[in-house]
Amino acid sequence: MLENVKKGFSAIKKISEKKNRIAFFVDGPNIIRKEFNVDLRAMRKKVEKYGRIVVGKVFLNQFASEKLIEAVTNEGLETIIALGDPEQKTDVDVAVAVHAMEAIYNPNIDIIALASRDADFFALIQKAKEKGKKTLLVAAKPGLAVSLKHAADFVEFL
Repeated sequence: MLENVKKGFSAIKKISEKKNRIAFFVDGPNIIRKEFNVDLRAMRKKVEKYGRIVVGKVFLNQFASEKLIEAVTNEGLETIIALGDPEQKTDVDVAVAVHAMEAIYNPNIDIIALASRDADFFALIQKAKEKGKKTLLVAAKPGLAVSLKHAADFVEFL
């Protein structure tokens, strides 16, 4: 077991030494929740261990508070508000997938980092790996889809 931990740290060191270019996508409604007490700065720092964030987007629904939007902006991340039926909560998954696919096909991106717990993103991680990208999952343990955890090259917990 200790040998596996050493190998993991060695892989992280090797990855971060290359100063990889990272596209980082946050499934806001899934991760930025009161029960997880997420610190955006700490989350960003976990991702930056693997390289430099060149694309950073946090996806929120129409109910996001101005305070949250300001906090996202203060961390140097772009806020994307997914629009939908004003009477219902909007799901941001399609917006995340569209933006992430752009990054997967961008030759200037080395790592796709995703903050989510949602198994719906399993295919996205698989496609990123198929196209030669390394994948990083940033997640909270409660409710984390096991398939998503096992699909990613690297996993960081909040």
